[in-house]
Amino acid sequence: MRQFVCPACSAANRTPDGKDPLAAKCGRCGAPLFTGRPVDVDARGLSVHRASTRGAAVLVDVWAPWCGPCRAMAPNFAAAAGLLEPDVRLLKLNSEAEPQAAAALGVSGIPALLLLRDDQVIARTAGLLRSPQIVAWTRQALDPAQGRA
Repeated sequence: MRQFVCPACSAANRTPDGKDPLAAKCGRCGAPLFTGRPVDVDARGLSVHRASTRGAAVLVDVWAPWCGPCRAMAPNFAAAAGLLEPDVRLLKLNSEAEPQAAAALGVSGIPALLLLRDDQVIARTAGLLRSPQIVAWTRQALDPAQGRA
């Protein structure tokens, strides 16, 4: 069983093995668990995703609205969501609105990507990346020997 957080209501939902998680809907609100787009989170939402995601990784884009490279990377990060789901949940954290959450992640420069598995940071990088680079970096970090998520 894998467990994901609903992007609409933040309820934890289990998806049984052998069933397509991309077709899963939230048991509480009925919204799709995956939309092919990153989920905007605040500090609380980040905590919920970190604590409740099981059997999948979480990729966090820490950004700020005034950051040119962050704005340039946004469409690339969005495109990567469609390629990495359901093995990776993509989240966006606004560091200007949530400076304490960004600091708690150890972010010193943006845009920053942090890859978490079982609530632990397993890889991090900073700087503007294109969609293929985001996907390749994520897959390599999750499975260095095979390069796939």
